[in-house]
Amino acid sequence: MIPIDDARAQVLDACQVLPVVEVDAPDMVGRVLAQDVVASENVPPFANSAVDGFGVRSHDVTTVPVRLRVVGTLAAGAPPDVSVGPGEAVRIMTGAVIPTGVDAVVMVEDSSMVGDDLVELTKAAQPGGAIRDEGSDVTAGSTVFRVGQVLNAAGIGVLASINARRVKSVARARVALLSTGDELVIDGSPLKPGQIRESNLTMLDRMIRDTGCEVTNLGVVRDDEDTLVEVLTRAVETCDAIVTSGGVSMGDFDVVKAVLSRHARMNWMQLAIKPAKPFAFGLWKNSRDVEVPIFGLPGNPVSSLISYELIARPALRKMMGHTVDLLRPKIRAVLDAPIARKPDGKVHYVRVHGNFSSDGRLHVRDTGPQGSHQLAATALANGLAEVPDGPGLTAGADVDVLLID
Repeated sequence: MIPIDDARAQVLDACQVLPVVEVDAPDMVGRVLAQDVVASENVPPFANSAVDGFGVRSHDVTTVPVRLRVVGTLAAGAPPDVSVGPGEAVRIMTGAVIPTGVDAVVMVEDSSMVGDDLVELTKAAQPGGAIRDEGSDVTAGSTVFRVGQVLNAAGIGVLASINARRVKSVARARVALLSTGDELVIDGSPLKPGQIRESNLTMLDRMIRDTGCEVTNLGVVRDDEDTLVEVLTRAVETCDAIVTSGGVSMGDFDVVKAVLSRHARMNWMQLAIKPAKPFAFGLWKNSRDVEVPIFGLPGNPVSSLISYELIARPALRKMMGHTVDLLRPKIRAVLDAPIARKPDGKVHYVRVHGNFSSDGRLHVRDTGPQGSHQLAATALANGLAEVPDGPGLTAGADVDVLLID
């Protein structure tokens, strides 16, 4: 059996980073930058008010209360067509341009109108108070984001603010997803003897999309070698990676093994973990001389989920340019209930649910039956507890937990 870290290292080493593409800024969420982003504009592009209030000359408002003559009103987006002299103020709205003569803004909450054209201010003003200076967020010529950074929603907001409409990114992985088996039912029809309803494709499709990939769901391919060859040959020409479900166990007599063994350089692994012991990885060279990674996940749904999380997901993230956080975050947690197991030379990944307690630590307990076919209990889990080989862990013991939700 292969330790999980060794198996993952082999797969990561074989998976290459995808090409660089130019991307519309709004589509950059979750993607890795392939080129520094340098601002061409100041943000904000002009000094403006941070609050609704009155623009003043600060030395007029050192002693309060004080009354000033209101000489106009400035709204956001309006030209600053008014100037403020000694003893004067201008009503100003949040985001409006700071006009000539103003070096501070007093909040409207600290003011009251006296008649039609006088305002009484009850709070002293400081030079620069409540004013957003030009370039105080971003300065033209500065590097806003660097190669390798992953952008979130705020990041694409920054791109919009500096008019960076298209940027360079590592491409998203286009992943072909399929399962094989004459026993799988996908159309909702009544089950016949020996048939089961397909669930892995439904689950994996969402998991792969959540990884940031584009998915081509090829559905269930029947147990026919010619059909499978045709489907996979198209997939290696149009996709960057292939994920299959089922047909990778040592005892399996399956068309997946037959086809992949003939057309790809495959490594049929037995991982030192439970569940998800069987795993396959290979490279299928397409007509452009590009070797397309193939991730062969086991057919049992929990095994499929865990092998995707532990190996396929990190590899797909590497292909899309991620260099850190390839794995899910791991945290040292406290077991609130014992986890029993027997020594078998494997690390057991136990589905657990956890919450942070008043002691500031994550407390977890298993979610129920842990069989590799028992997906219902897995749906309740937000973590995978790594239980080392041995007799198990007692309540109160520390355990490493991968946070999957």
